[in-house]
Amino acid sequence: MKITEHIQNAKGKTLFSFELLPPVKGQSIQGIYDAIDPLMEFNPPFIDVTYHREDYIYKQHENGLLEKVAYRKRPGTVAICAAIMNRYKVDAVPHLICGGFTKEETENALIDLQFLGIDNVLVLRGDARHADTSFIPTPGGHSYATDLLQQVVDMNNGKYLYEDHEVVNANFCIGVAGYPEKHFEAPNLKTDFKYLKQKVDMGAEFIVTQMFFDNSKYVEFVKQCRENGINVPIIPGLKPITSSKQLINLPKIFHIDIPEDLSDAVHNCKSEKEVREVGIEWMINQCKELVTVGAPVLHFYTMSNPGPTKRIAEAIF
Repeated sequence: MKITEHIQNAKGKTLFSFELLPPVKGQSIQGIYDAIDPLMEFNPPFIDVTYHREDYIYKQHENGLLEKVAYRKRPGTVAICAAIMNRYKVDAVPHLICGGFTKEETENALIDLQFLGIDNVLVLRGDARHADTSFIPTPGGHSYATDLLQQVVDMNNGKYLYEDHEVVNANFCIGVAGYPEKHFEAPNLKTDFKYLKQKVDMGAEFIVTQMFFDNSKYVEFVKQCRENGINVPIIPGLKPITSSKQLINLPKIFHIDIPEDLSDAVHNCKSEKEVREVGIEWMINQCKELVTVGAPVLHFYTMSNPGPTKRIAEAIF
């Protein structure tokens, strides 16, 4: 079922969902099940599965020269989504990214997803590799999320890269990312909204936001979306603070603000256990307020650690 249909069927009730980080290669599917099982009591209608592009390692040869070798740290999402849907009977939402894929590889992945009956995809540009200072497109791939979005829209309209036989229209419900505090590469919020509106006009049917810790940012983001003619569901992305290091890491990696009250509370903690409790309590209060303002879904970035999310969901659902 499409995410938009899940939201419509909820008739105003706030739903619960979460995002999984695939295990590193060499680990078994049991790690995925261990991350999902504790959260199934909250009846998630869908579960997101992230994807990460290839990275580089440097292999030293006997002559001392270094060879730059691309490698993938985690398995792809198609098999994981199939396993989730088979075991839990919930919709799996794979992330599609530009980096690391040619257009042909993207089409092949979409064909596999369509074959498996996967109805939803979340279209993202993806991050730069750790060794790169900025995003570098894959040769033969897409440079921007709008380009990747267009490929999915084309398949929904029965337009494939090579039409050498009669094709069937795909029927993907397409989600895109939104940034309540502005995408860090956008020069200003006006430009950010322009590109978000473009994605919705092209066919995006829902938005999932970057994490935030100040609900006023989400409320204002939704308001400005509506004023800019963006009327699709806007799902808040959420993650509790669970360690003191995240006061530095989260703003650095995700370009977000931590409210002073929250950062002060974390600084006053005498142990990491206290930090975790502060983060969970802050997120519980955030979630209660988001329910009152009509958030269609509370979507948690679990990083495959279900414990904090379970504590929060117990207080909300």
